[in-house]
Amino acid sequence: MEPERLRRRLGSAFRLRGLLLRADALKYLTEALQSVSEVELDNVIENVIDAVEKQPLSSNMIEQSTVEAAVQECSQASDETIENVFNIIGAFDIPRYIYNSERKKFLPLSMTNFPVPNLFGTARDKAELFRERYSILQQRTHRHELFTPSAVVAHPDDSRSKFQLKTIETLLGNTTKVGEVIVLGMITQLKEGKFFLEDPTGVVQLDLSKAISFFYDFHSGLYTESCFVLAEGWYEDEVFHVNAFGFPPTEPSATTRGFYGNVNFFGGPSSASVKASAKLKQLEDENEDAMFVFLSDVWLDQAEVLEKLHTMFSGYSSAPPTCFFFCGNFSSAPYGKNQIQSLKGSLKALADIICEYPSIHKSRFVFVPGPEDPGPGSILPRPPLAENITEEFRQLVPFSVFTTNPCRIQYCTQEIIIFREDLVNKMCRNCVRFPNSNMDIPNHFVKTILSQGHLTPLPLYVSPVYWAYDYALRVYPVPDMLVIADKYDPFTVTNTDCLCINPGSFPRSGFSFKVFYPSNKTVEDR
Repeated sequence: MEPERLRRRLGSAFRLRGLLLRADALKYLTEALQSVSEVELDNVIENVIDAVEKQPLSSNMIEQSTVEAAVQECSQASDETIENVFNIIGAFDIPRYIYNSERKKFLPLSMTNFPVPNLFGTARDKAELFRERYSILQQRTHRHELFTPSAVVAHPDDSRSKFQLKTIETLLGNTTKVGEVIVLGMITQLKEGKFFLEDPTGVVQLDLSKAISFFYDFHSGLYTESCFVLAEGWYEDEVFHVNAFGFPPTEPSATTRGFYGNVNFFGGPSSASVKASAKLKQLEDENEDAMFVFLSDVWLDQAEVLEKLHTMFSGYSSAPPTCFFFCGNFSSAPYGKNQIQSLKGSLKALADIICEYPSIHKSRFVFVPGPEDPGPGSILPRPPLAENITEEFRQLVPFSVFTTNPCRIQYCTQEIIIFREDLVNKMCRNCVRFPNSNMDIPNHFVKTILSQGHLTPLPLYVSPVYWAYDYALRVYPVPDMLVIADKYDPFTVTNTDCLCINPGSFPRSGFSFKVFYPSNKTVEDR
C-alpha cells in the first residue's frame, strides 16, 4: 500500500479510539506495516492499538517507544510456539485485573494506583476485596438483556420487561414508601439474627419473612452470608421488605470476551487469551488421545489406596493419560508430630509404584494440597507442599509439579480451574435458607459459584482468604472446566458452557475417580 494512504488509515484508526500518534511514531508504524497485505491490515492495526492500550499511558499522545513495544508484542503473539500447549498456573502467579467503571474495561494492576499484593494485607485490601467482587457482578448484570434499556422501544410492552438496578443509597434517601425495586447487594448479618443488604453506597436492614414463607421466591442456589444477590421488594420505614431473591445472571466466557477482547485474565505465558489461537485449537482437536485423570483425598498412608493406585496405573499403562491430578488430603490422619516424616515416606512409596510402569512414568503428575495437609493453616490461596517434603519424589518422578490450591490449568485453548476444599457442606451450613430439593444440591452449588464469580462466596470467618490475593479465587470469565474436589458425593454438572465436576473422595466413594477428554469435552466416571 502507498505510504501516504497507509499513514491516513493509521491516523484515522487511532483517532477512532481517542488516541493521537506523534510524527515519529506514525513514521515507524508506516514502515513496520508496509509489507502487510490489504486483507490483513485492519486486523493488524486493531491488534496494535489493543497492545498500545494495554500499556500505562500518561496521555492520549502516543510516543514511538510505546508503538515499538506494541508491534513487538503483536509479532510475538503471532509466533506462538508449542510451549503454550500445557501450563500449570499457581494462584500467586495469576495476573490481577481491576475493573475501571469510567473506562468500562479491566486494567492490569500496573496501570492502577493499587499496591503490589502482599500476604499481610492492609485494611484497604479487605475493603477492596468486597468492592471488586461487587463491581464485577454489577458490570455483568448491567449488560444482561433484562437490565439493558432499549435504545429505541419498538413496542410499548418491550420497555416493561426491562428492570432497573437501584443502589441502597437511593432507598435510604426516601422518606416515603418505594415500591417494587431491585437492588444488587451482599447479604450480611451485622446484628444477631438480623440480615442486612450492603453495597458500596450503604447498608439497609432486610425483612425476609415474606420471601422465606414462600419457597418459590428463592430462585435456585445456595444463599449464604457474604454472597451477592438481586433482591426484589419494597422499601418502607428504613427496612427493605424482600419479596424474592435471585442471583446475578451468569455470562458465558464468549460473551465476556466479546466485550473485553483477548485480554488474558486466566494467566500463563501467552500475552493474549489462548481462546484466540487457531493453532492451539487445531492441536486440541487433533490430539484425541489427550486424557486427564482427577482423584481427590489420595490417602497415601493407606495400603488399600496404594493398592488401588497400583491397579489404576496397571490399567492405564498401555494408553497412559496426559496428566494425573492428585488432590489432597494426602494423609488419612493429618495431625501429629510425625505427619511430615510420614508424608515423605508415603510419597516415596507412590514414586516407587509409578517407576514400575515406564509408560506411566512419562505422564505428568500434578499435586494440589488439601485443607489438612502440612501448610500455613486454612487460609486461601494455599501454597504448595513444602519442597523438603517433595524433594525426593520430584527426583524420582521428574514430570511432577506440586502447585497451589486453587490452581489453574491451560491446555491448548481450554481453561481449567482446580480447587480442593470441602465447600458443599460449608455452604449448606451457612445458608440463609436451605433449598427444598436435597437431591439437587450439586446444581444449586454450581449455579451459586458461577453466579458469584468466586470460589468461596462465604464470610471470611468461615472461609479465610488472604485479602490482597482474593482475585486468585475469581471464576470470571467462566472457565471451560471447574474441578471442585470435595468429599461430597461425585457429580458432573454443566452450567453456562462450563463443565463442573467433583471426583469425590477416592477412599470414601468406592475408589471412584473422573476422566476428562479435552478433544470432545466429555467426562467419564471410573
